[in-house]
Amino acid sequence: MKTLKDVISLKFKTSESEGVIFHGEGQQGDYITLELKKAKLVLNLNLGSNQLGSIYGHTSVMTGSLLDDHHWHSILIERHGRNINLTLDRHMQHFRTNGEFDYLDLDYEITFGGMPFSGKPSSNSRKNFKGCMESINYNGNNITDLAKRKKLEPSNVGNLSFSCVEPHTVPVFFNATSYLEVPGRPSQDLFSVSFLFRTWNPNGLLVFSNFADDLGNVEIDINEGKVSVHINVTQVKKNRIDIAS
Repeated sequence: MKTLKDVISLKFKTSESEGVIFHGEGQQGDYITLELKKAKLVLNLNLGSNQLGSIYGHTSVMTGSLLDDHHWHSILIERHGRNINLTLDRHMQHFRTNGEFDYLDLDYEITFGGMPFSGKPSSNSRKNFKGCMESINYNGNNITDLAKRKKLEPSNVGNLSFSCVEPHTVPVFFNATSYLEVPGRPSQDLFSVSFLFRTWNPNGLLVFSNFADDLGNVEIDINEGKVSVHINVTQVKKNRIDIAS
């Protein structure tokens, strides 16, 4: 496939912060990869480089954040030569690719949801996408519909289901005055707590617990946008431990 123009669109939702959304590459070093990295969207594109190193085509653009929130996000990539419009949730970013070439020269397959191991440098230890996609459209082809009707030949479908499983988690909303108190375990010598949270507030108390027998307490809070853990122990000389992240 050698194209001067490309239009690629899809919607996705995931709770994972890493994963390849789609990938295609060619024998001459061209490639296009759209992936999630640290819950941000990264588009890597190369319309060709030369062996002398005077033409370097690799281009990487990052957009968005916190895209692992299990909400639907829409992507539109419009390419005309070296001019690219990358739209994420109606926010458009325009850029030009590096190098001097206008055509994207790919092999005969493009993969969605992962990257097959090809032995080429581009296929190094990237995670497959885990989540849901819909309305996949590649240069006028409705990929989702064609895949469901088994009209993509040849195609390799690995463990794919045409449904979207919702997570079995129940979120809890706290306003500025609400709290949740649960019973402690006085006979346990291990304190363990884990949770996911999201907030726009830079300050707030997340967890507080007193230790039994007046041995101290533990407090987890947000302070100026950073999570801090404070452990107070009454029985030892160095009686306070503070960890911030």
